[in-house]
Amino acid sequence: MTRTLFGTDGVRGRANVHPMTAEVALKLGQAAGRRFRRGPHRHRVVIGKDTRLSGYMLEQAMTAGFLSVGVDVFLLGPIPTPGVGMLTKSLRADAGVMISASHNPYQDNGIKLFGPDGFKLSDEQEAEIEGMVEAEPVLEDAENLGRAKRIDDGLGRYIEAAKATFPRDLRLDGLKVVVDCANGAAYRTAPTVLWELGAEVIEVGVSPNGRNINDRVGSTAPMTCRETVLAHGADLGLALDGDADRLILVDERGEVVDGDQIMCLIAERWMRDGVLKGGALVATVMSNLGLERRLASQGVQLLRTRVGDRYVVEEMRRGGYNLGGEQSGHIVMSDHATTGDGLLAGLQVLAALVEDGSRASEACARFEPLPQVLKNVRYAAGQAPLEAAPVQAAIAAGEARLNGAGRVLIRKSGTEPLIRVMAEGEDPLLVEAVVDDICAAVSAAAQAA
Repeated sequence: MTRTLFGTDGVRGRANVHPMTAEVALKLGQAAGRRFRRGPHRHRVVIGKDTRLSGYMLEQAMTAGFLSVGVDVFLLGPIPTPGVGMLTKSLRADAGVMISASHNPYQDNGIKLFGPDGFKLSDEQEAEIEGMVEAEPVLEDAENLGRAKRIDDGLGRYIEAAKATFPRDLRLDGLKVVVDCANGAAYRTAPTVLWELGAEVIEVGVSPNGRNINDRVGSTAPMTCRETVLAHGADLGLALDGDADRLILVDERGEVVDGDQIMCLIAERWMRDGVLKGGALVATVMSNLGLERRLASQGVQLLRTRVGDRYVVEEMRRGGYNLGGEQSGHIVMSDHATTGDGLLAGLQVLAALVEDGSRASEACARFEPLPQVLKNVRYAAGQAPLEAAPVQAAIAAGEARLNGAGRVLIRKSGTEPLIRVMAEGEDPLLVEAVVDDICAAVSAAAQAA
């Protein structure tokens, strides 16, 4: 069964515009509630969200949907996405929901679904639920309706779980850490965890108002974190995104550190300590060739998947690996969490600084990345510019120009009407030219359609 409602990371779009409407959210609640009914016990689902204004609307609509099919709802309020995965398992729930559009602006929102194991759903499961959304719902009798309950200590449970991933014999005393919470889901949890572990914490992006999530703060706007690190002479800056499942770092010199460098640091340390399962890191096709070469020199294999942390996790589970992630900052450590967790990844980096007595600029510069250029071309709904002959010719020409010393990656965004054009290689000018030529061809095809 094909999917049209779900993208690469759940359902996403502009709030109050299809599919991000109360009507669709209600139907999703009804469908997911029916899909995850299992056995004779009383069924339950946990719902978390970030700090977007539209989260109230979608939370209430989904709650109504679940209740109408006899499923109890536990409301967590604003909480990081990994907290939803954790509490879905901890509360023995039949499903979990995170209402968030991650790093997108507040006008957007999204719905991510988790199974009873706390992991995001597979393509097949999402397609099944999508089919149920289109069908007439089977509603419960009045005496069998679900009940809603707010879980007041959900943040506290997540905070304790996060702290438990940090070595018990270490403290963060003497370290000055900037944490940028993007005015999002981690605005309470991340500063609390760092402070309780002993760090001097400088908070950024911890005043959400429903409209300022990811607004010039967070992992997609790390310059605010950078400026704060430099202004306060901090040892490290942690920039999270709106739902706190990704991390970008800023070292003490103000250099921005992406997910590839973070994964490399963790993989090398885990390999050294004998805890990197399978001797491999799972990443996506977007990760830099420099990462692959560095890991190979350390005896670590790099396994690549299609773009999306969900696909990284699926490969990790299939092969029994415990570390994976994306260049964009999703770092998945399956010994500790079922999805990417920016705070937990940051704690791993901080543990390395404490244990080795090193500066962030030393610990996080693991390899020299090859020049890589990524540009986006927007197109109108219903268009298929990648299928145009001139676009295919431009792609083939770009690959030929790189002549085996680099690579070209072209893909459609799973969340927006964008074509993402990426190339990398030894010659930065050549890489830039290849990307520009392909983008021009895609843009021309989109305008001609």
